[in-house]
Amino acid sequence: MLEKKLRIVVLVLRTVTDVIYIVHIILQLRTAFIDKVVEEGAEITNRYSWKHFIIDILVILPIPQVVLLQIIYSEMRSTRSSDSIRWLNALVLFQYVPRVRQIYISWKELTKSKGKFVGWVKAAFIFFLYILSSHVIGAFWYFFSIERETVCWHKACENQSGCGRGSFSCTHSGNYTFLDDLCPINAPNSTLFDFGIFLEALQSGVVQSSNLPTKFFFCFWWGLRNLSSFGQNLQTSNYTWESCFAIFISLFGLLLFLCFLENLKNYIQSATESSDEDRKTSEEKRLENLRKSRQRIARGEIQVWAEKYMFPDEKKQEIMNIFDENWKEDIHVNVENLFLILPPELKSYIKHHLCFHMLEKVPVLENMEERLLHTICESLKPVSYKEYTYIVREGEPIDTTYFITRGIAWTYTTRNNNGEATGSSHAERLEKGHFFGEELIQWGLGEASLSNLFKLPLSSKVVKSHTKVEAFALMADDLRNIVSRTKFHVSEEELETKVASMFQAALRSKKEKSSQSGTSGGDEKLPSSSGT
Repeated sequence: MLEKKLRIVVLVLRTVTDVIYIVHIILQLRTAFIDKVVEEGAEITNRYSWKHFIIDILVILPIPQVVLLQIIYSEMRSTRSSDSIRWLNALVLFQYVPRVRQIYISWKELTKSKGKFVGWVKAAFIFFLYILSSHVIGAFWYFFSIERETVCWHKACENQSGCGRGSFSCTHSGNYTFLDDLCPINAPNSTLFDFGIFLEALQSGVVQSSNLPTKFFFCFWWGLRNLSSFGQNLQTSNYTWESCFAIFISLFGLLLFLCFLENLKNYIQSATESSDEDRKTSEEKRLENLRKSRQRIARGEIQVWAEKYMFPDEKKQEIMNIFDENWKEDIHVNVENLFLILPPELKSYIKHHLCFHMLEKVPVLENMEERLLHTICESLKPVSYKEYTYIVREGEPIDTTYFITRGIAWTYTTRNNNGEATGSSHAERLEKGHFFGEELIQWGLGEASLSNLFKLPLSSKVVKSHTKVEAFALMADDLRNIVSRTKFHVSEEELETKVASMFQAALRSKKEKSSQSGTSGGDEKLPSSSGT
């Protein structure tokens, strides 16, 4: 006899789960319809096809409710009651198949998902699946326990007169002691009937109990315990379907454990990749912030540099535009290498802006044509020296003239006119707007260039940087090229004239020496012109 309270609870719980599933079907249909309206529903329509819809309908069919209300109330006392119970169990088992399929679909969609918390969601899903499986296995164990007891009762009734084969309605006056004798539970006898793994349910009294929590938790614990141990402690009988049930418990427990290990491996791998990705992202952000910081500093330095040398606004803007374009291409530009990336026209303008007035102050260039000064400006090259660096040493050839645009240098001498070492009495300070190496320009534009074309003047002073020095340099080779291209170049006629003058000067000097030696010797005389 079924308990009324238990019957109501079971019907309500089953109805609630069916309502939830109906809501799920409605949402699936609504999503497919909306996406079809916006012409993007092909994928979802295929995913939720008529086949899926029919299977979902089979899941929510209230078969257990109808069978429970119709069969149990009207047929429980009839000769077909045991057969009705078997049909009820078969129908309930049948409806579990599409439900398991829906769980598999949900798991498959979850494995395709990616995100920061997907690992935790997968772990929670496996845990839920583990709990649900324990409950389902415990429930089937409860049903199969009743079924095995029923089978034993059927066998006992076969040997008793007045006991129906399809039911337990016996005609003799309530004498059912033969059931305890032929189906012993408290003192089991495997020779008479082996209950196998279902004996525990019968001995515990959970089958006879009408307390729903007791039934639920005891069966749940049995399923959880054997699922966790892969059914290692199950002592089965030789009943085939009982062995299949035990095998299913063992294999399914192993499958869940493998899923757990796979999820754990994926979680560790995902956490490692996420950590590496976060570290990489953090490093990229750090480098990007560092790059932007350097860019701001370099931009500020160039702006200060442009303001300091009072460039016109349009030139400042042109310089800053070139600076920004190079930083966008990941070319790090600062004050030191700015000149290298400027276009030729802007380079020429900067040279004239910074150095033209210094060229005008060079004594040897004071009276020169402006065209020559512009030519020299075009040949200047930017140079820089660190602090406390020897730029020119005393006694070394002067192959460069320097025009300082930034920094401080000192020039001094360590030897006297006779070349003897002497302590320097004072040093001359060189800074922005000053120049040194004027001897090279004098050599290049003076008379010495005609006779000593490949000889350079020697420095009589030491030049040493005190701070970082930036300057523009005029090289000896560039100066030679300038001389060859300007009007200061000596033509062939002028060269012949100079050579003739030098030859005549040499003859005169020889004659003077000869006359002096003749006077001192007394005997030798120069031949006269008449004698000649």
